[in-house]
Amino acid sequence: MAQPVVAVMSASINAIFIDQRAALVDRVFLMVGCRQTAEDLVQECYLRTVDAAHRAPISHVRAFLYQTARNLALDHLRRERRRRTVEHRDGEGALIEQIADTSASSEQQLIDIQRMRALEAALEGLPLRAQQAVILNRLQGWSYPRIAEHLGVSPNTVYNDIRAAMSQCMKALNRLESP
Repeated sequence: MAQPVVAVMSASINAIFIDQRAALVDRVFLMVGCRQTAEDLVQECYLRTVDAAHRAPISHVRAFLYQTARNLALDHLRRERRRRTVEHRDGEGALIEQIADTSASSEQQLIDIQRMRALEAALEGLPLRAQQAVILNRLQGWSYPRIAEHLGVSPNTVYNDIRAAMSQCMKALNRLESP
């Protein structure tokens, strides 16, 4: 019994679509500004309407067609706006070339390696307690009182050890930078 209803609905959709097709294309064309795109969207509208009719009866086919066409046109405009903001256009090539490269150059990488080695050497020349204090503070994020408790010394001793270590590190970096 459901099959004749679908057939009647499809015939009704076909008749209304054929009658309204030119008006639908004109309406969509006014929204999107391209006749070919309007034709494509109206064809998609027809297919979606037929698909919807197979799932449930459509009581106002003409209104459904116009609303579906409008929604498809709006979706198309949103996609186009998004695409234009992302895509590279011929006239905007210079803009893309202005984007900074955040990766370090080979020269900068070598400089960074030299600096790291100088810092490691400076830290290795410190007493073990000072090395531990720097590692716990700078790398682990421990506070001076927590380090003091862990090492069994006063917070003032931790402060002095870290200050001495930082002084050694600064001297090592200055030696690298001065000829």
